Amino acid sequence: MTLHLAVALDGAGWHPAAWREASAQPEAIFSARYWAALVAEAERGLLDFVTIEDSLSLQSTLPDGPDARADQVRGRFDAVLLVARLAPLTSRIGLVPTATTTHTEPFHVAIGIATLDHVSGGRAGWRPQISARSTEAAHFGRRPFPRLDGPVSIDDEHVRALFEEAGDAVEVVRRLWDSWEDDAEIRDLATGRFIDRDKLHYIDFAGRFFSVRGPSITPRSPQGQPVVTALAHARLPYEFAASGADVVYVTPHSADQARVIVEEVRELSAELRVFADLVVFLGDDAAERKARLDGLDGAELRSDAAIFTGTPEELAELLLQWRRAGIEGFRLRPGALPYDLEAITRGLTAELRGRGAFRRSYEATTLRGLLGLPRPASRYAEVS
Repeated sequence: MTLHLAVALDGAGWHPAAWREASAQPEAIFSARYWAALVAEAERGLLDFVTIEDSLSLQSTLPDGPDARADQVRGRFDAVLLVARLAPLTSRIGLVPTATTTHTEPFHVAIGIATLDHVSGGRAGWRPQISARSTEAAHFGRRPFPRLDGPVSIDDEHVRALFEEAGDAVEVVRRLWDSWEDDAEIRDLATGRFIDRDKLHYIDFAGRFFSVRGPSITPRSPQGQPVVTALAHARLPYEFAASGADVVYVTPHSADQARVIVEEVRELSAELRVFADLVVFLGDDAAERKARLDGLDGAELRSDAAIFTGTPEELAELLLQWRRAGIEGFRLRPGALPYDLEAITRGLTAELRGRGAFRRSYEATTLRGLLGLPRPASRYAEVS
């Protein structure tokens, strides 16, 4: 069985001082050219997909609100708009932007991701994300949020409500993706009928957070249902992923912990693809590079995910060890871009391929196909 590999792209890399690396391109971060080169490199390495980070506030070292630091990357592109620009420049790799469920109407998310699926020929995904910060809520002014004094806690009633809202948002989006049947477009010049109105459906969703009638304004896309992915660290987000996602990113720090997490996820869903997240610094000098970046930043890098420093050969061994614990794929977070991305696409993939654990060519044209996910029928289509 071959491994699935994805990369999570963010700014100059996942280390806050990565923009100061000799190989970094800080002057190009806010250019389409920069992102196009990164995604082209990921596709050259035959990776399953890339994810693009996003949020509704500037990056910050504080739990809620901007900090005063001027020595770290601040600012980012809208992830959905960015991947729509990148889609025509690629042909096989999946494109998975992050979009919040908290202050974004699910109707807008649904048509944005469906449009991406059309323009990419069936390679779109979506990573829904909650937004718990009061400073982000203040951008919209629709509801007050309590200020966070520390990391987001799933034991907080406010956060639990945001996950409930996110679950409803994903359900609305999925229903809207199904609201056009596959053959709703007729385009019959002889009769003058462009669509079959009987194959467009109201979704009539009414819940605690949303009331959405539908149908979507965007016809059903090539995948029918673009791939939904979710980052999860504990039981509540595992439940969220099990209820609406196709892929879950988990954050074990050892093979034993990976085995326990996989067992817990499998209790909730047998269908979820389970990926593990890892921050990676690759090469013979990986530890020295990371230490140098830590020094520039003034603190040792900390992450929700395990941090790996070592050679591609050593990383390949770790990935295969975690695969034996039940992990099906990995979303790698390059410590510095483009250096660690190229070490993944050229060094790690070659090492895995030599062990018979990674593809030699793309075997499908859609993201669902790459992940071995079937294309679902519209829930509203009549079964003949």
